[in-house]
Amino acid sequence: MAFAIEQGVPLLAVYDMPAAVAFYRDRLGFEVMQTSTPFTAAKDDYGWALLRTGSVELMLNTMYENNVRPSVRDAERTRAHGDTTIYFGCRDVEGAYASLQEKGVEVSAPKVAYYGLKQVYLKDPDGYTLCLQWRV
Repeated sequence: MAFAIEQGVPLLAVYDMPAAVAFYRDRLGFEVMQTSTPFTAAKDDYGWALLRTGSVELMLNTMYENNVRPSVRDAERTRAHGDTTIYFGCRDVEGAYASLQEKGVEVSAPKVAYYGLKQVYLKDPDGYTLCLQWRV
């Protein structure tokens, strides 16, 4: 039986949901579309959130149930994050680079990869690598 897959939405496990939401919303321009019921009255204190920018969606989920997390990140739980890269199409790589630098985000200088895509790389608060890229 044939079927069509229409969309993919990554789900990232995050240590500190308010920090992750703030990063994606305030630095990358995502909008919070839907969330679970907040744990507390603190801003962005959700267990799960769906974010969107343009046609791109991303889900965030806390690593710890009911947001009961240790005071220090557990390196064992986040070790594999460095092996994960999410690639986003971005027509204005140079503009994104300038905007991210203005917002204090550590981002690599724009560079054209050997396969013809201009790219910048950055990491989110949980160590996931993000790449903004566009064909030259």
